[in-house]
Amino acid sequence: MKQIAILGAGESGLGAALLAKREGYGVWVSDSGSISPERKNELQQAGIGFEEGGHDEAKVLSCDLIIKSPGIPEKAPLVKRALDEGIPVIDELEFAHRFSAGKVIAITGTNGKTTTTLLTYHLLKEAGYDVGLAGNVGQSWAGQLVQGDHDWWVIEVSSFQIDGFQCFKPAIAILTNITPDHLDRYDYKLENYILSKMSLFKNMTPREKGILFLEDPLSLKGLGMKEPKADLYWISLAEKQTKGGYSDLTDLEFAVDGKAVKIPASYLPISGSHNILNALCAGTAALTVGLSESQLISGYSSFKNAPHRMELIRQIDGVRFINDSKGTNVEATYYALGSFTKPMIWIAGGVDKGNDYSVLKPLVENGKVKVLICLGKDNEKLRKAFTGIIPAIKETQDIREAVTWGQELAENGEVVLLSPACASFDLFKNYEDRGAQFRHAVLALKEKQQA
Repeated sequence: MKQIAILGAGESGLGAALLAKREGYGVWVSDSGSISPERKNELQQAGIGFEEGGHDEAKVLSCDLIIKSPGIPEKAPLVKRALDEGIPVIDELEFAHRFSAGKVIAITGTNGKTTTTLLTYHLLKEAGYDVGLAGNVGQSWAGQLVQGDHDWWVIEVSSFQIDGFQCFKPAIAILTNITPDHLDRYDYKLENYILSKMSLFKNMTPREKGILFLEDPLSLKGLGMKEPKADLYWISLAEKQTKGGYSDLTDLEFAVDGKAVKIPASYLPISGSHNILNALCAGTAALTVGLSESQLISGYSSFKNAPHRMELIRQIDGVRFINDSKGTNVEATYYALGSFTKPMIWIAGGVDKGNDYSVLKPLVENGKVKVLICLGKDNEKLRKAFTGIIPAIKETQDIREAVTWGQELAENGEVVLLSPACASFDLFKNYEDRGAQFRHAVLALKEKQQA
């Protein structure tokens, strides 16, 4: 019996353990931290051995295969030692791929991948396809395969997960964009991060399809570094495509497999040019699968995005409060700021990841952002970047105070936008916690007393 060691007992680790057990492997789960009581119970019920609070290196290195959590870098000493000893180290998605007969639509990118994943899945499901959702959203792929397979799988994949791929080959791969992120994982070399993203296409042939954004310079740079063999489709906001999708922000136009489809952008319940791009990616993929124009319109119209992504929480006194807590980098916030023409109160700040705020300046000048509310423990860099550009800058470490100020300062027709451009870990558990606290504070607001 082959032995598998699984490093990390999170969602992906538990799923991989359960699938490996079903397939007849000997399984050992090892987590350097603590394992939740619920997951311990699942492992015990499945008859899977585990340890927590550290790794028994001898036991792990005696295994034939190691499946590691995507959060564990290849530089980790135990992983390096395993690789040096010739033990294969893979990702949960790579392992799951070996036990699925379904076709995969894999979606990656620095920004937009979650919305694109959810929208692609929704389009296929609403059209009646047998489709599953996995990867960075929902349950692990491996864990779901224990219960059963689907004809199609829509899977969100991060660069960390791609790094663990060996044979993983999507039928359709989407790269939404590449902007600098997670460079600490890639020796602070942008080229390494780009190569990681491009590796999603590495096993594809001309029979499979790749979808990329024509105006994204780093995706184009990636093509020069590692050109895919996949049949490429392009999406664009600049020019019509003979293969792919185009939008002038009024209509979405597709040219796929000899079919021409034109759909008014008004059918989309999500706003902003970035969401037009997400819709072009998802729509192009859906049309290649075989959806009709009417199915595409129906799916677009009924879609609801995940929380914390340009989420309208409430309109009060004519002011819209928008939760974009998922905007954890400058590029995501660039799209958020560009989605509105009305004056804004902008709430930003948190853990700076080496941000260059200069790209945001054209979007906040000339009164477009009336007030910047810095929400973080250290706001110096943010404040310095926009002093003299945004008329008023305020600081707080209390999100309730930030929301109250937003209501006081915004006028009828304006927007209060939480789009931090930073990570959340200084004041919050994660971006979800930040967004949830924003939502709670907004819902607690009382209408202004009319004079």
